[in-house]
Amino acid sequence: MANGHVEGAQVESAVETSLAECDSAILAISGGLDSMVLLAAAAKLPTRARRNITVATFDHGTGRAAGRAAALVARQAFRLGFLCVSGRAATVGRREEEWRRARWQFLGEVAAGRGARVVTAHTLDDQIETVFMRILRDAGPRGLAGLFAPSSIIRPFLNLYRSTLAAYADQHRVPFVQDPSNFDRRHLRNRIRLDILPSIVKQNPKFPGELLSLARRSADWRRDLDDILPSIDAAEERDGALRVSRSSLAGYDADSLRVLWPALAARARVVMDWRGTHRAAEFTIRGSTGGAIQLSGGVEIVMRRDHMLLRRVPARGRTRSAQPEMLT
Repeated sequence: MANGHVEGAQVESAVETSLAECDSAILAISGGLDSMVLLAAAAKLPTRARRNITVATFDHGTGRAAGRAAALVARQAFRLGFLCVSGRAATVGRREEEWRRARWQFLGEVAAGRGARVVTAHTLDDQIETVFMRILRDAGPRGLAGLFAPSSIIRPFLNLYRSTLAAYADQHRVPFVQDPSNFDRRHLRNRIRLDILPSIVKQNPKFPGELLSLARRSADWRRDLDDILPSIDAAEERDGALRVSRSSLAGYDADSLRVLWPALAARARVVMDWRGTHRAAEFTIRGSTGGAIQLSGGVEIVMRRDHMLLRRVPARGRTRSAQPEMLT
């Protein structure tokens, strides 16, 4: 029981601390265990703090469990005294990425309409899985920061493990819906969570800690890099392309450019893997005016007389010889 009280205090303190300086918050509640714990802990906040909170839930339309989860969130939000905004996918996607994109579009619209920040229930376990997935996808050091990267999203539980939330849910009888899709091994994250990581941890119990250490170093690196970026003359064009002054990149060696290019590309909402950063660095040093390199996903870098242009190109202008990059 003592441990239960300690874990309960950790959960509620994490929520109170994270939301203390947030003028308006949108709680992203899916109906699963982690997010329902977030809702339950938010209900313990002082009345003045709860007035600034709105609950948002999104039904992906993937089946009965998704519908039950959304209905549960609406009922619990009402019972606990929160306004709840519900959304539903217009079309049913088949991939996790499609579900994620639709959910975040909905959350973004709700948050923008209220001038609020989105609050999620991501845990350390989610971070470990995210970093591992990015390693599998050849992410560079920028991407390996994972959920530790600077963000406008508030994540109260990012220093807590899922087991702590499970203990809180059990102690406080928090209702939740277990979505069968969480056990569908066709999805990469589920295979990592259910099979791959447990197998690795069995051989190397320190592996999760090593991933978290790598992510923290990457996040520190991103913050240091953000201090350097203002010295690079780069501006976004009206069409979303990024114009980067060649003179501001002059003098940097290949290693430095491999660090700078992913950060610059992020401004154009492009994510580069290690292959893309290497090609961009080499092209910056050895490319000639009028030249271009094309990356898969419809992104190219064009060398102009006084600047380089990172932009997306129409499908008809793409070539089959493009190298694979990781783009979002």
